[in-house]
Amino acid sequence: MGALLPKPFLSMAGVLLLIYTVRSLIRSPLITKLVIVVAPEREALLRDILDVHGPVSVPICIVHGGLERQDSVRLGLAALDPECEIVVIHDAARPFIAAEIIDRSVAVAAEVGGALVAIPARDTIKRVGENSMILETVPRQSLWLAQTPQTFRVHLIREAHARALSEGVVATDDAALVEQLGGQVKVVLGDPLNFKITTPDDLRLAEVLLEKRLETEGWRLVKK
Repeated sequence: MGALLPKPFLSMAGVLLLIYTVRSLIRSPLITKLVIVVAPEREALLRDILDVHGPVSVPICIVHGGLERQDSVRLGLAALDPECEIVVIHDAARPFIAAEIIDRSVAVAAEVGGALVAIPARDTIKRVGENSMILETVPRQSLWLAQTPQTFRVHLIREAHARALSEGVVATDDAALVEQLGGQVKVVLGDPLNFKITTPDDLRLAEVLLEKRLETEGWRLVKK
């Protein structure tokens, strides 16, 4: 992004990305607690932001993250309440997640163990060699683009992370760790608007979407 602060702390249309993501998550009645994983040096800033924009309707626990995303997820899992059976793992930089998608992912995870929110690949996909020459056209009929949330039975995802840690396995998402464990992960249809804000262009698009939502829904976040 090229910004001084991490993406969740950036503003879009006058609303902090993190705050909008939090509000989107707690629209689901199945979300009863949030564990926010943050770099230690950003904890004070996070607490200040939550104080200004809170309170929210569910408890929030703040946990220090690790060097990599996988480490941060594992540390977040360790902070779950003992009675928690299903965990919804979500990127803070995906603010437009819909409550219905969260609810469907929880239902699927309860049924089979894991749920991956994803959308079908729409574009033609090419496999390209080091010299930029096309090697093959990959059939897209069975290809899906992974999003978050990725939702799991707690004992399953904890076991997957523990094994990955002990064996030195690094994956780009949590579903891959469950796959390597032999667990089942079922796709839940996502939404193209549930995109991850990664570049300045993404942030500009998010601002346009947010402004339209504020106009049509009348949703105003309290800013002090």
